[in-house]
Order: sequence, then C-alpha cells, then structure tokens
Amino acid sequence: PAPGMESLPEAVLIRILAAIPAVDLVLVCRLVCCQWKNLVDGAELWILKCQQEGLTRAESDAENWQNFYFLSKKRKNLIKNPCGEEDLEHWGEVENGGDGWKVEELPGDFGKEFPSEEVHKYFVTSYEWCKKAQVIDLRAEGYWEELMDTTQPKIMVRDWYAGRSDAGCLYELCVKLLSENEDVLAEYKSETVTIPQDNDASWTEISHTFSSYGPGVRFVRFEHGGQDTLFWKGWYGVRVTNSSVTVEP
Repeated sequence: PAPGMESLPEAVLIRILAAIPAVDLVLVCRLVCCQWKNLVDGAELWILKCQQEGLTRAESDAENWQNFYFLSKKRKNLIKNPCGEEDLEHWGEVENGGDGWKVEELPGDFGKEFPSEEVHKYFVTSYEWCKKAQVIDLRAEGYWEELMDTTQPKIMVRDWYAGRSDAGCLYELCVKLLSENEDVLAEYKSETVTIPQDNDASWTEISHTFSSYGPGVRFVRFEHGGQDTLFWKGWYGVRVTNSSVTVEP
C-alpha cells in the first residue's frame, strides 16, 4: 500500500495542518490520531499559523499559542454602539436625569474634535445624574468557560469623556466582572471626576485592565455617566464616547 500521511516528516505535516481552519483543527483534526492531537495541542503549529496571519507576539510571552491565536482573531470592541451612531440602542438601565441623555455631533457647542477621525458623535448628560450601562455575555461573544477560568485573559476597559468649555460637570465609570449568578468577582470604580467651568473641553481617556481575576467570570457590566454642575436646563453635562471593552490576547 502507498504510504499514508503518518509517514510524512512532522515539519511537513505541520505545514499541511496549518492550512486548515483553526476551529476544524481543534474540533476535527485533533481527534484523528495521537500524533495529530499532539501537534494540535503543541506550540509549533500555532506559531506557524500566527506567523502566516501576521499575529505577532514576543517569544518570551508565549504561554499558550493556541489561546493567543484564538484571542487575537476574536479581538474586537464588545461594547455595542459606543459612539451613539444608533442613538441609545444596546444601552440598558438608562437613568435620564434632568432632560436625559442626548446624542450630538462632534465637536458640539463649546467642544473640541475627538482625537480619532473615526468618531463622529458623543452622548451628553443633563443637569441631574444620567447613567447608562451594558452587560456583555462573554460566552455569547465566543469566550469559552475553560479559557476564562484557566487562562484568565486580560480584560481592557476604556472610555473617553469631556466637558463643554463654558460649563462644569461630573463623570464616573464603574465596571464589574460578574459570575454566572451575577455575583461581583472584580470591580473597577473611578473617582468622581470634576471638570471645572472654563475648562479647555479636551477629550480625556480613562482605562483599566483586569487581570488575575480568578475563575468564574461570565459577564462584564460597563456603566458610566455624569451631569453638569451648574444645573442649567438642557445638555451641559459631561460628554462620553468611544467606550470599549476588549479581551486581550
């Protein structure tokens, strides 16, 4: 009989396997035989796939190349409608103090352009406290339980806020990592940021990275909000946009 694939040099077999979609490698090829299982579970195949697809990482950081590959391919902003392009769509638990939330076009009255040209709108608060939140279901986004419990990839949170140059305002951010039963496993709460009247209206980024947070994380709850400090009718409170939550490779 003609020699089969098992007679191929391992380096050649790895190159053949690297051409197969990653999901099929894990769900199908890994089950073919012990040799293929060892190759799919090993680093060399995934290093090659990362190289082929331009996913770079320092060798010294390499712990699990398979997880790094999948996390890199999945990496995206998990916040939906971060800049108000869909009004308040996808934002829940909305607290509409004063005249409530409003979406405006950048730069807005007494405002400044955003540092990125890709952002065109922002949410703005009113003269009493305004809040809004999103809860991200990590499993629904493709982050499986074993990955979250064992690898515990870093979860990066970012938000941007600004005031009008003619009005003072307050801003707060609170992000929680939640269990299946929505118990709080880790939390980041910013201080209450006070922007004085006669500020320069520049945009400020706030960020936090969750790491080594322990097993059991299934949801991320992102909440932010604020108000003006002058109690003027209308929308003179803090402005927020370009919020993001990413699971980092």
